[in-house]
Amino acid sequence: MVLLLGTTASGKTAAALTLAPLLNAEIVSIDSMQVYRRMDIGTAKPTPAERAAVRHHLIDVVEPSESFSVARFVELADAAIADITARGKTVLAVAGTPLYLMGLMYGMFEGPSADEAFRVALRERAAREGTPALHAELAAIDSAAAARIHPNDLKRIERALEVHRLTGRPLSAMQTQWDAAHLRYPAVVVGIRREKEDTSRRINQRVRQMFDAGLVDEVRALLGEQRDDATPSPSQEVSLATTPSPFKGEGRGEGQAHDTTGIASSSPNPLSQGGRGPMAALSDQARQAVGYAEILAHLRGECSLDDAIEQIKINTRRLAKHQRTWFRKFPMTRWVDVTADESEESVARRLLDAIQSPGQP
Repeated sequence: MVLLLGTTASGKTAAALTLAPLLNAEIVSIDSMQVYRRMDIGTAKPTPAERAAVRHHLIDVVEPSESFSVARFVELADAAIADITARGKTVLAVAGTPLYLMGLMYGMFEGPSADEAFRVALRERAAREGTPALHAELAAIDSAAAARIHPNDLKRIERALEVHRLTGRPLSAMQTQWDAAHLRYPAVVVGIRREKEDTSRRINQRVRQMFDAGLVDEVRALLGEQRDDATPSPSQEVSLATTPSPFKGEGRGEGQAHDTTGIASSSPNPLSQGGRGPMAALSDQARQAVGYAEILAHLRGECSLDDAIEQIKINTRRLAKHQRTWFRKFPMTRWVDVTADESEESVARRLLDAIQSPGQP
């Protein structure tokens, strides 16, 4: 396996498309939002032509209305990797979403089963006191976990509090396995690294391109979709009015509301919001993705379109910072430092040299 790391807007997709034929490889996407069908513009998916040229895996695997977890991703990725390897091809994994990357390469934890009574009580408190109050409670018992979880991300706050209640241990203490050197898959790890100013410039450019390509219309189309089942369960429904706003606190970006604790739970997605409305077509994960949460806030009348655009840029820069932090857990990475004016062909060529070079970085 070859694992390609890089922050959002670093040029991973272009590099992977060039590298794949040279490595006789197929691409495994490690991206929490590209798993959703019809969420194309805001997730910067490879185009249909690019996917026809190089086979991709873990893209367009679930409906936007479906919940998706790290455990489910690892299950599907393991199957894809086994299939690619059995056919004599090389796996080119492109990351991506940090917690999905960690789950795939370092493994999942088996956490305690869900305590539904405790969850119901927490949701009732969230309705009365607000989700940030629960986040403050989490910060008092597990500051490390609280620092990684958005103050409005009820699902992950709920799970972290639940794990502490059932095990007596902080969630963050149960994630120390990710500091180990052993990978689930032997891999040559390479990465694209840009100056922060260059990354910010590329992020701003990408956001403009997304809006020019019709991101607002894409979100409107998703909101207009109807669920296949005639009587959706309350746990699958979220009204537009109850969607957390990306303007409250710091957005976490990709997969903000996913089960990204790295601890598997036997309970399905524990949404507490009821009501039927246009958000029924979007899961909690999909509606909190960077690029989508901000447009939804605009459509609710909470901000102007210009403000939504600026917030997407801000939250995407925060996402890039988050990714850089997590990539430090791969000290074996052979980083390729890229200049702002370097061509895609040059980047891919230098990555290939790093892949083929013996020894560690």
